[in-house]
Amino acid sequence: MKRVEEKSKRRVRRKRHIRKKITGTPTCPRMTVFRSNKNMYVQVIDDVAGNTIASVSTMEKEFKGLKNTVDDAEKIGVAIGDRLKKLKIETVVFDRNGYLYHGIVKAIADGARKSGLRF
Repeated sequence: MKRVEEKSKRRVRRKRHIRKKITGTPTCPRMTVFRSNKNMYVQVIDDVAGNTIASVSTMEKEFKGLKNTVDDAEKIGVAIGDRLKKLKIETVVFDRNGYLYHGIVKAIADGARKSGLRF
């Protein structure tokens, strides 16, 4: 158990370090990623107003069958990109939330880029 706790503490430490530098504005909001063992969540946040602009997760009805894999993560990235296109947002700041930019996190970012987002 100690190894799992230490791993979680390291991620939170990286997260705090990243969040010192990254903030989202109404014109360029922050896109943050959270992944658990079963699900993936992506939120686009305006830090100035303190509210969520758009979100996608595998808990939603249309994405219920998706698993926590790289292929399905790319589909989640494309979905958040499409939702932001409807809101006329083209650029975001990517917040990996302390996770390493590898695997699922990278696939979400690539999927969002594929749908036309810039970051």
